Amino acid sequence: MDKSVAEFAQLDGSCVYPGVALVEGTNVSVGRGTDTPFELLGAPWMNARELAAYLNARQIPAVRFVPVSFTPASSNYANQVCRGVNIVLTDREFLDSPELGIEIASALLKLYPQQFRMDKMMEILASKSVYDALARGEDPHRIELGWRDDLQKFKQVRDRYLIYK
Repeated sequence: MDKSVAEFAQLDGSCVYPGVALVEGTNVSVGRGTDTPFELLGAPWMNARELAAYLNARQIPAVRFVPVSFTPASSNYANQVCRGVNIVLTDREFLDSPELGIEIASALLKLYPQQFRMDKMMEILASKSVYDALARGEDPHRIELGWRDDLQKFKQVRDRYLIYK
């Protein structure tokens, strides 16, 4: 792979990482052990077309989902064929990575309630109210609205300390 292409791919992975990492501790592969970690998401028990169609129908800003199969060399499902999605970043400026993570977790819970084990998400999520809302099946957009006011307050406080804006 050309060096500039590899650097570009790493940048995309870095952008989606905060969202995809939300499900990393669960029983899914986030592409570790592949050339594009955090741009892949899957498991042997997933239906790639179904997951891609569902996530694309959600019209999550700045990303698209392409059905794929991949075999990670390490981490979850090492040396096993995983079916899932390639997360294609279309616009870094408009990506809301935490919302992406909530959308992914919600989709997995909705489509694969018997297989997806979300209990390990709490360690990374660190928000009982968001975890409970996901477990109840609340719409991810509604969940995101629930933290918007607190996020805006944080940004106002943070702005006083930023050197570069």
